[in-house]
Amino acid sequence: MNKLKSKIGIAVFIALTQTTTASAAVTLNDTLKDTTFTFGGYIKIDSFWTETSDGAIASNSIGRQFYVPSTIPVNAGDSATSFDTHARSSRFNFGTTSDVDGAKIKTFLEFDLLGTAGGNELVSNSYSPRLRHAFVSYNNWLVGQTWSTFQNVGALPESIDFLGPADGSVFVRQSQVRYTHGNWQFALENPESLIHNYQGAGRSAYDESVLPDVVARYNISEDWGQMSLAGLMRQLKADNDLIDDTATAFGISVSGKLKVGSKDDIRFMGTYGSGMGRYIGLALISDGVLDTNHNIETIDSFGGLLAYRHFWTDTTRSTISYSFLEADNDPNLTGHYVSQSSKSLHVNLVFEPAKSFTVGTEYIFANRELENGDDGDMNRLQISVKYAL
Repeated sequence: MNKLKSKIGIAVFIALTQTTTASAAVTLNDTLKDTTFTFGGYIKIDSFWTETSDGAIASNSIGRQFYVPSTIPVNAGDSATSFDTHARSSRFNFGTTSDVDGAKIKTFLEFDLLGTAGGNELVSNSYSPRLRHAFVSYNNWLVGQTWSTFQNVGALPESIDFLGPADGSVFVRQSQVRYTHGNWQFALENPESLIHNYQGAGRSAYDESVLPDVVARYNISEDWGQMSLAGLMRQLKADNDLIDDTATAFGISVSGKLKVGSKDDIRFMGTYGSGMGRYIGLALISDGVLDTNHNIETIDSFGGLLAYRHFWTDTTRSTISYSFLEADNDPNLTGHYVSQSSKSLHVNLVFEPAKSFTVGTEYIFANRELENGDDGDMNRLQISVKYAL
């Protein structure tokens, strides 16, 4: 009798399991039939020779992986030359687009390997992935980590270097809540304050603000190209045993891409603000500086870029770009050894023998100047091979 009950119980369990599995499969299939899956990214191998006038860029510096203005040595030794090659800018991403009850839901997740630890160049060159993007959008709403709304990605010039003319580029990825309505975009984004200590004693990042960074942006897209006007308001805050102060900061940026002829284009960006340091030039300039009373004084800065891309043939093109960033430091507060400006010139040649497969070379000249007038130069020749999925 007990054996009979066991057999009946097993039979019922199997039947229920099959029914549940079938039901789950139906539910999953119903979801999948309205969902599009994407996989993308690229494989990219970068090789470059770098010459610096005032010392070497440290071997573990991110400036050995791509152009970062703050890593140009100034008064750090004799001239130095180095060679690097890596595949760390290769990236991969996953995305979905779903139609759920009439609503468009999108997700996107992307990783690369730049600037991460977990490996070295002795044997395996193994490096940890880093998160670039992770967001979900629902109709006009976006929540997650992606490009700051203050940044116009479409205005960035084509570059063999990972970013290219970084000095005058607004370039930030961070978590946010964004709402898009027609040409308008509004966002609340993750705050972080980069404050220089009094009289040049280094700088620190503070995650103390109780208010998100606020961004409003207006986009125009026409047959002649596209333009964006963006405004930024934010709170700087530092709080520790010695400091407890806040300051109001702002920024404004105009950028765009203008079509020239059938294929060529001009790209530009101009940005001005007070206390917007970390948003431009890869944080070359601090947001603010502490005075003698440990109060925060915002630092004014202005930067821009201009680039022209020309197609020599259907498979060969070049971009020349110039970029700069200047800070209005108060040397009585910052000291005389902080960055006052940086500038760079980029010239490249890109050959595309097959769709999505490119071979390119780029020459970069860059200069960083301190508040006391001392400066350092960098010359770099880069060659890259890239295949985009």
